[in-house]
Amino acid sequence: MQGFNGFPKKAKFIGLPEPFFIELLPMIDHLAELKVTLYCLWAIQQQEGKYRYLRLSGIMTDELFMAGLASKESEREAVLRDALERAVIRGTLFHVTITLTTVQEEIYFVNTPDGQAALNALEKGSWVPGDASRPVQLITERPLIFKLYEQNIGNITPMMRDRLLDAEREFPEDWIEEAIRIAVEQNKRSWSYIQAILDRWMRDGKGTGKNGFAR
Repeated sequence: MQGFNGFPKKAKFIGLPEPFFIELLPMIDHLAELKVTLYCLWAIQQQEGKYRYLRLSGIMTDELFMAGLASKESEREAVLRDALERAVIRGTLFHVTITLTTVQEEIYFVNTPDGQAALNALEKGSWVPGDASRPVQLITERPLIFKLYEQNIGNITPMMRDRLLDAEREFPEDWIEEAIRIAVEQNKRSWSYIQAILDRWMRDGKGTGKNGFAR
């Protein structure tokens, strides 16, 4: 059995609706269905925009999650499809098959008012899913920049996540940590302020000027 090191003190929390514990959880008697249900509830909260949904193809690219469904790789897709079907039959998820460009996609919505609105918009033809190249993924170890941002600035939206990952690739880790510290000390808790410090250091050299800016 693989061990778990416990939840860190400042771990990010997601919300689960109370009916999940009172009504849905007692009904679910299948482990894979429970895993898929929790995954979908988590994954939807990682998105932004008016309409939120999951693609079957996107879930399947998440190797960490798929590995938890079955030990044999050859069995994982079948287990996933069966678990999703159980969740659809139970009423937890909505499932539609659509054609985007020339590719047929299987789309899932969580059965919430927002999910119902998205499904209705899709059926009426007033909305079509996008972002085909961006599957949801579990992260085995959260980058330090995520932890620093959440501890000192605020929650991370999907758009902010992309900005932070870009900064992590562009700037040294100690620069980012120091820039965030300066922003906190100056009570300028915004990414635009932090980004300005980093850009100035990159352009002019990391000096010793006031508030982190080179003189």
